Amino acid sequence: MVQKLNLQQAQKSIDTIRLLSADMVEQAQSGHPGTPMESAPIAYLLYNRHMRHNPKNPNWPGRDRFILSCGHASALLYSMLHLSGYGLSIEDLKNFRQIGSPTAGHPEFGHAPGIETTTGPLGQGISVGVGMAMGARFLQQKVSADLFDYNIYGLCSDGDMMEGVSSEAASLAGHLRLGNLTYLYLDNKITIEGDTDLTFTEEVGTRFLSYGWHVQHVEGENVQDIDRAISKAKSSPRPSLIIARSHIGFGAPNKQDTHDAHGAPLGADELKLTKQFFGRDPETSFAVPAEVSAHMGEAIARGAEQEAAWQVAFDNQLKSNPALGAWQTAAKGELPAGWDDLPAFPVGEKLATRQASGKTLNSLAGKLPFLLGGSADLGPSNNTTLKEEDSFTPETVGRNIHFGVREHGMGAVLNGLAHTPGLIPFGGTFMIFADYMRPPMRLAAMMGLGAIYVFTHDSIGLGEDGPTHQPIEQLANLRAVPNMTVIRPCDANETVEAWKAAIANRQGPTALILSRQGLPTLDRSVFGAAEELQKGGYVLAQEQGELKAIVIASGSEVPLALEAKTALEQDGIGVRVVSLPCWELFEKQDQSYRDQVLPTDCTVRVSVEAGSTFGWERYIGIAGQAVGMTGFGASGPADQLMKQFGFTVENVVAKVKGLL
Repeated sequence: MVQKLNLQQAQKSIDTIRLLSADMVEQAQSGHPGTPMESAPIAYLLYNRHMRHNPKNPNWPGRDRFILSCGHASALLYSMLHLSGYGLSIEDLKNFRQIGSPTAGHPEFGHAPGIETTTGPLGQGISVGVGMAMGARFLQQKVSADLFDYNIYGLCSDGDMMEGVSSEAASLAGHLRLGNLTYLYLDNKITIEGDTDLTFTEEVGTRFLSYGWHVQHVEGENVQDIDRAISKAKSSPRPSLIIARSHIGFGAPNKQDTHDAHGAPLGADELKLTKQFFGRDPETSFAVPAEVSAHMGEAIARGAEQEAAWQVAFDNQLKSNPALGAWQTAAKGELPAGWDDLPAFPVGEKLATRQASGKTLNSLAGKLPFLLGGSADLGPSNNTTLKEEDSFTPETVGRNIHFGVREHGMGAVLNGLAHTPGLIPFGGTFMIFADYMRPPMRLAAMMGLGAIYVFTHDSIGLGEDGPTHQPIEQLANLRAVPNMTVIRPCDANETVEAWKAAIANRQGPTALILSRQGLPTLDRSVFGAAEELQKGGYVLAQEQGELKAIVIASGSEVPLALEAKTALEQDGIGVRVVSLPCWELFEKQDQSYRDQVLPTDCTVRVSVEAGSTFGWERYIGIAGQAVGMTGFGASGPADQLMKQFGFTVENVVAKVKGLL
């Protein structure tokens, strides 16, 4: 039972949040004081009256989630975590934005307890929240309606509303009627460059109404109105947007409602005047009145009581609900026994790796009940449809998600699903459209989220659609992202192994790079075992006689490398073919293994890959030759394009002989 709102107590707490935040920015001489100052009433109400959370166990699965989408206002979140008992000390607040401090310039997942996701790039937090809301609904339907009835709250700004990703995700949320999602929008009319009249005069509320959201308007300083609006939002069957007409830098006499309060400290003199406005000692910094500390600290006992009640319900259900036991195992990061016992593909069958991926994915779905995902309206092409499963719709929560033509939103939603304990999410599109997804993929890598990306149509081999759809630089771009595992299998059985690697990788995202065109399934009694993919690279075909040259390839160019080997050995040149589907896994092997695959004394090396040659000098050396793309593709039949751009036996043979 929520107690009656004590306005005097609330106001003193709100003002403390404001001044703590302003002090942090002033101490660091860096940051954004204005947004924390205007949003303090909202944060207070969420953490003290509406959110179900336990500061002493921030990862309690039954908690509500809070996302600070406007991550530049991180001082607000750190103030709340300190006052609510999450373990951030005053010293941590004083070290705001300093090296090694948990109070970073933007909230970073894993750096401090209570941070649900990394935010900063505007629009991403809003969109991650949609994935979190979908994850909660999935667990409600598939595991327990009572245990996973939590809500997701987000605080967002004008910048969040301007970024296109938020529109993609909000449109999907409205369509799915995610009633467990509430966003509070700070309508302060200010951006870094000045008034929003410069660029942003749309009716945001009308836009969200058109998406199917429940929309309310409140005054940002009216604590009672905000309190009532949040209560209404929680009871709505639709996602909710609460538009708060707020005042950036509230309480700063000379900087309130100006862009000067946005991205720089208030300044010593202005901060003293602000403290006087709130009736505080202007000479004292980082002050927390004892009554505020006691009041805000009540969240600890309240949260412990809420979690204890949840745990009793969990224990009672566990006895009779097998799905709950399966989820508990998955939430620990454990995979069920036999999950990787997958069928092999017969030798000689010509199959596109996207097709092999679809068959493998469906086999995995029968073993992994919390594997879910879909495509950006390309399911039939990406082969991402789970054939025995329902769709995720407003009425039915299935494992097939239809993201619509929303790649950017899909990437962020996958992050929200990956934040949901136990879930393994995947999303597919053509590889060229990985460009649309780069911001959320980068954040997934930064946070160590195990999202899986299914990128098909991976080269000029897709043919007639032409250079707008033919990925050239995308593979190199993906490989450049730290903690991103990028795998480009060469045949059906390497594709099976690629999926095994992706499922096992819960420490970061995995990108599967798959062909449109059919590729022969190799005879593994003659060539290296497909299981060797787990090492990233391996000797696919040993040289005959003395080793004179190494041809290194990935994906659809591996058969070409094997043909070139045959041609070269007819001339008495001993050639080794190395399949190198994953640079990241290969680099994790010890040096002795890597030297065994790529002996240092063999410097005649040629790489063959139908993408940018950028980065291949790592494996072929400065003296090596790269058969790849140095410009954009063209429209035409795939086999003709391959010849035009030099992916022929004759060209590979010439490159090797040129080095000899």
